[in-house]
Amino acid sequence: MPVRSLRGTILEAVQSTPAGPLNVIIDSVDTLLSDLESVSETTRLLSELLALVRERGGTSRLILHILSPSPLIPLLTQTRFSPSLTHLIAHPPPLLTHLASAYLTPPPPLSSPEKFWGVFIPISERPYESERLVFGSAGEGSGLQECAVEVLVRGGADGAGRRRGVERVLEGWSPAAGGACELREMGSLKSLWSKRPVFEAQSSPDPTQNLSFNLNLTPEQQRSRAQVPLPYAHEGKPAGQTYAPAAILYDPDSADDLDDDDPDEDLDI
Repeated sequence: MPVRSLRGTILEAVQSTPAGPLNVIIDSVDTLLSDLESVSETTRLLSELLALVRERGGTSRLILHILSPSPLIPLLTQTRFSPSLTHLIAHPPPLLTHLASAYLTPPPPLSSPEKFWGVFIPISERPYESERLVFGSAGEGSGLQECAVEVLVRGGADGAGRRRGVERVLEGWSPAAGGACELREMGSLKSLWSKRPVFEAQSSPDPTQNLSFNLNLTPEQQRSRAQVPLPYAHEGKPAGQTYAPAAILYDPDSADDLDDDDPDEDLDI
């Protein structure tokens, strides 16, 4: 189908739907890109579709399915394309077990979120790493039915109507659990929770505990303590003796160069 005909058919299909909230699903964007044979034309069409969806208001959404890596992902995730975004990225569970064993960084709450995302994000953005873990010699192949879903939410508003920034969490998906679930409910990640957690949130110990003296003195006790003389402060010194402040005494001689215009004339290198 010619590009103009395909583009017009898609836009007309959206415009001809009855009024009201509307969800437009493109499955898949990769096929659309293959048909249009142009990244710019595909981005332009998706931008026009998004504008039509926004006109519907309410809970209308544009839902795109795309495989990674793709030249369209950096363009579609920019705030210029859409300030609000919900980005779901499916990852194989072996990626999480690999991070736990090789980097001692299991997913939260078994490790701190800051540490986990600092390791997870750069590795997950390398597709060959996940392919090696799944299809390599020690991988489980393509028979995996579970996945870890990275959920990135940008913009929009929460239940109280407050503007949200960027939120990133990791959730699970398992047919055995009925779909969306917590990571601990995934059979492929049971081994992570059977081990002792690497990170345990503990309150920091109070440094004032078990001291041989009391730091919490009243103002009266503090004044009384200040009046007590230190026993070894002036040991070996005659009582009442005063000392002049320290000073450096310098007596210039004839060999000194005191010429301000060329103070280093007598310096040879």
